[in-house]
Amino acid sequence: MKLTAFERMPTKNLWSARAHALIHSKDQLLKMRPAFVRSLSDEMEVTSLNGRVCPVRFDDGSAGIFVLADYCQDDQTLALLDLLESKGFRLNEPSLFVLAPALMVAIDRVNLTQAKSGPRKSTGVTAQYSALSDAFNELVTWGLKHGASDIHLNVQRNRPESSVFFTISGRYICPERYRSIPTPTLLEMLAVAWMGVQGGNGAVFDPMVEQQGRLSLWLESRNVLLRWASLATDAGPSVCLRVLVMDHHCLTPDLQALGYVDSQIQALERSRAQEGGAVILAGVVGSGKSTTIATLMREISPDRKVITLEDPAEYLIPNALQNTVCRTLNETDGASFDTKLKTIKRSAMNDLLIGEVRDTAGGRAFMDLAGCGVNLYTTVHAGSALLISERLASSFIGVARDLLATPGILKLLVYQCLIARLCPHCSQDHNETISHAPWRCAQGVVRNAAWFTQWLSEIERHTGVSSRAFRFRAEQGCQHCQSASISPLNGTSGRTVVAEMIEPGYEPDFLDGVQRHDGLGLYAWFHARARAQLTDPNMDGKTAMQVAIYKMSQGQIDPRHVENRFGRIDQQVWRSHERI
Repeated sequence: MKLTAFERMPTKNLWSARAHALIHSKDQLLKMRPAFVRSLSDEMEVTSLNGRVCPVRFDDGSAGIFVLADYCQDDQTLALLDLLESKGFRLNEPSLFVLAPALMVAIDRVNLTQAKSGPRKSTGVTAQYSALSDAFNELVTWGLKHGASDIHLNVQRNRPESSVFFTISGRYICPERYRSIPTPTLLEMLAVAWMGVQGGNGAVFDPMVEQQGRLSLWLESRNVLLRWASLATDAGPSVCLRVLVMDHHCLTPDLQALGYVDSQIQALERSRAQEGGAVILAGVVGSGKSTTIATLMREISPDRKVITLEDPAEYLIPNALQNTVCRTLNETDGASFDTKLKTIKRSAMNDLLIGEVRDTAGGRAFMDLAGCGVNLYTTVHAGSALLISERLASSFIGVARDLLATPGILKLLVYQCLIARLCPHCSQDHNETISHAPWRCAQGVVRNAAWFTQWLSEIERHTGVSSRAFRFRAEQGCQHCQSASISPLNGTSGRTVVAEMIEPGYEPDFLDGVQRHDGLGLYAWFHARARAQLTDPNMDGKTAMQVAIYKMSQGQIDPRHVENRFGRIDQQVWRSHERI
């Protein structure tokens, strides 16, 4: 007979008797304070102990155990108390409650009825689940209304209250309304939300391990997909929810609206029209890579067969056959990915999107497909266009350098980041900015007018751009951009793409450097290839920072935001200025 985890557990030789309370009747059970909320048998995976021992949750967030008298001080019961504590539960005092056998049977029946009947039963447990589910949906709805790309539920087990943060326009923000949520309530909310997760590792939410999966909700007349990723930190679980709106009527903006300028759009369209080879978008997490690649692919000619392989599908591409493949947290496990890929290769497609190349399974797929005549689109995490080939050739992914240096394999390499776009209605020139003291630099330090004037002078000297063209964020905002709940975003209007590109087919020096693994030579080449002045809209050969300075010269972005992203302008930019 197969033994449970507790039946296999070695017994303790030394223990002291735990305090306990006696519950003789249903009335006593209903009058318990703190009140009994629900069983934890399923969550703790101890349903084999039903009828004898039952871990439970109370309405103040604490936990305890309902037990028959014969098992009150049993080794299994004491081991279960230890397990509750190791899972992050706070034990009630007393933590043991001895119930009459009839009451234990009644509790087991309530649990069974709840599992079979779901929310239709009007029990106290059901009401609690419904309230927690509504609170979770309200939280996600708030994020949707404010354009959040990610929601972060950070549980602090050692504190009575925890917080929820939102990533909005690239800023990590905690609204006042979500700053102080009772920690037990947030844990319960996550446990209830996890019940709807698909493709997740684990039947129940476990605060002590990493978990991932997908959760579909219907909110605000929209189908919302949440990509769940939890991190088991020392303080407690931190759950990050990537918010994806799967709506046929809400497609990504066009390339120009994203922030690409004409010369860059031409390069993107040129690579899309060219047969074979790979278009690779790079950037950090949240830099808009998937948005750009979905925008580019949705304009592919309808007489081409387009297939995607994603984890999960993040944006709807109307002309594509989209496939979601659930990858496990074990990066060496590429079985599901490889199986799907084998089928797709027999599907006679013209264009294929691999959502992200991040491990050896993705590297094998890239090597297999990049040279077979298919138009391949994918993304990687890399810090510049120059580092894309290095990322692919790294031991984490394992693409051969000889393949990367072969003409026709790499078609277009793009690195992009997002910088806050100034509100056109309230942005200020430098005179207005100085007059609105105190004035803060890029690091948030208060500076005086003399420092400000010297700083602008240095930027002018190194870039050749007149500071008269610069615009700055108005911290108070205006009626077009003000938000009472997200004041750090006052004075801005979304974000704009700042991108750099390499077209290897037109730049043999790059392929030669990749083949020879000449990092220093490639770095020098990359920063000496711009073909136009900073104020020229021709972006050929320009780095992302040089593109940002062009947009700064047009009054679109604040110089301080450029320095926040790239460092001091007078120290970093335009190393090749004299060569133009």
